[in-house]
Amino acid sequence: MKDRLRAVFCDHLSIMRGKYLPGSKIADSSTRFCRSTFGVHYDKDLLNAPGAMMMEGLPDMELKWKAEEIRDSWDEHTKIVLGDLYDIDGAPLGLCPRGALKRAVAAWEAKGLTPKVGIELECFALQTDEMGRIIPYDAPGGVVYGTGPFSDPLRFNDAIWEEAERLGFRIEMITSEFDTPQFEYVLTFDDAVKAVDDIVLFRLMAREIALEHGVLLSFMPKPLAEAGGSGMHINFSFTDKSGKNALSSGDKGGPDHMNDLARSCLAGLLEHHKGLAGLIAPTANSYQRLQPGSLSGFWKNWGGDHRNVTTRISSEGGVKARLEHRMADASSNPYTATAAVLQASLLGLENGYSLPPMETGDGFEKTDAKESTAIDLKGATADLKADTALCNAVGDMLCANHVYMKEHEVKKTRDLEGDALRDFYVHFV
Repeated sequence: MKDRLRAVFCDHLSIMRGKYLPGSKIADSSTRFCRSTFGVHYDKDLLNAPGAMMMEGLPDMELKWKAEEIRDSWDEHTKIVLGDLYDIDGAPLGLCPRGALKRAVAAWEAKGLTPKVGIELECFALQTDEMGRIIPYDAPGGVVYGTGPFSDPLRFNDAIWEEAERLGFRIEMITSEFDTPQFEYVLTFDDAVKAVDDIVLFRLMAREIALEHGVLLSFMPKPLAEAGGSGMHINFSFTDKSGKNALSSGDKGGPDHMNDLARSCLAGLLEHHKGLAGLIAPTANSYQRLQPGSLSGFWKNWGGDHRNVTTRISSEGGVKARLEHRMADASSNPYTATAAVLQASLLGLENGYSLPPMETGDGFEKTDAKESTAIDLKGATADLKADTALCNAVGDMLCANHVYMKEHEVKKTRDLEGDALRDFYVHFV
């Protein structure tokens, strides 16, 4: 087979959509998709969602890319590229999650600061039994921070590492998480769009390589009721025009060494805590993970080296100074989630929100915070809809589409429990 191109984008449901195209497209080029893809739900229901133009002829949208963005792929004779979406008049499509992130980056760059991002992905490895039922991957010797064959008997993570290294992904870490068979993948910090491009393609690659080993790698927030949840922690910082880390006030980090920029970002994230949940914890299953005492970003709080707060300020200073937002899960689109975190932080800088005191409770038996996310998708969607400042910053069309789809998702999942609720999502994220 001659070389071909796989042109892809990550949609409103965090599903990768794309086409295989001939080698002539391995250049500055484009291809068209039906715009009403943004009205398709997990169950293939086609809805008249805002911006999807379902009742207006299901017109095209165009995915465009530059030759320099094309990468080698994990499939033989196949290149891969992520592009940006445009409407048929050539204007950037307001529904495009990657476009939302680029707008967030541009807004920060207008302040003289360039966002840097590092994303931690958690997931569960699943298999099917002889009856076709989904069960946990059989790794009976797996432990938190486990490595080697007891944690991964089929060594599918070795195959992921090998391919990632060949393709130039800069892996920071792969390890076992607390609940076997749960794993964590971390790539190194980079410019925000590059970092999210990398994590989106890495996630796709990891799922497809795992599948070749008979493993269904699921990044949904809580696929196993008896186990903990999986998050998508968004770590971020900024470089100033001199190339220095703008969140750093010196060699030491943590609450005692915060500068005004860090305080403003924290204040913005807390002010928009409830609205953020509707965007970055966007499934009914997300609220099985978002619970008190679950290290998941439930409470409206912040702290230092404390895993039971929503936003953590690193104890590392200098070039490693950063904030870590712990609410998101990978059922959200990583572009949208990162854009939302950056925009909420920017609103804190621009609006001068006050920063409440740091959390002093342990997060299990005692919590200072009294406000939390909503307890379900219905409430979180309503909170997002009410947060007009956040919706405007992230993108009104994108958020209106999101709210519409999630209001329908509440109805679709209302009577689903246990495995039935998991199976509504598990093959897609």
